[in-house]
Amino acid sequence: MADKGTLPRSTKVDLEARAELGAARPSREARSLLIPAVFTFVGIALLCGLGIWQLERKTWKEGLIAAIDTRVGASPVTFPPESAWDALSPDKDEYRHVRVTGRFLNDKQAHLQANLVSSGADDGALGYDILTPLEMANGALVIVNRGFVPLDKKDASSRRDSEVEGETSITGLIRFPQAHPWFAPPDDPAKNVWFSRDPRPIANSFGLKRVAPVIVDADPAADKGVLPRGGQTRISLPNDHLQYALTWFGLALVLACVFIAHAMRRIREAQGLG
Repeated sequence: MADKGTLPRSTKVDLEARAELGAARPSREARSLLIPAVFTFVGIALLCGLGIWQLERKTWKEGLIAAIDTRVGASPVTFPPESAWDALSPDKDEYRHVRVTGRFLNDKQAHLQANLVSSGADDGALGYDILTPLEMANGALVIVNRGFVPLDKKDASSRRDSEVEGETSITGLIRFPQAHPWFAPPDDPAKNVWFSRDPRPIANSFGLKRVAPVIVDADPAADKGVLPRGGQTRISLPNDHLQYALTWFGLALVLACVFIAHAMRRIREAQGLG
């Protein structure tokens, strides 16, 4: 018979077992959280890495925009000689303001399907950019985007007063070839209608040699009514990298909060069952 102050042996064993079970539960819960914790840590590291990368891209993009603004606003320099064409690169020469002197080959002008770039009521009007080879004194050629004309002014015969004869000097911005838009029709050399801003196929179509690998977009003329209307360069460099960075950092924070909430719930459940 058990003493009054002593618990029955079966009760003591049961309490000891329950105590051991309660002590074991937090340990098991901790182990069960290990794998989610590892995946959470890896996810946060990746998301933060993407955020940091976007901040680095933001710094690069701001530098690029500043460099382009400097090139566009600078006084025009002489167009690079033929011997320097192989060294031209978009990183250092795209949008460089240049001056080129020569004679237009008006009988070999190409028509690039385009929309008018202007700040007037006719902004976005459909027509053509007139790309005309300019022959320099040494016989080398550079294709000049003289500017926009409406659809009904495609043929040179409809705008004879705009054809420049004899030696002339043009100022404008260097533009590198652009990929053919996936949604645009193929170039049509037979009709002399182009959708690619690339001097090579245009030169091949006209049988031209010694053509610069870039195009010069002519500056706007003082008279806005003159055709072709120059100044058709589109400079649009979106800088959304800060927004992207905040998105990645925000996702990392959300992931951390989700894991913390999950871990606290599991711990409370373990303590309640203990």
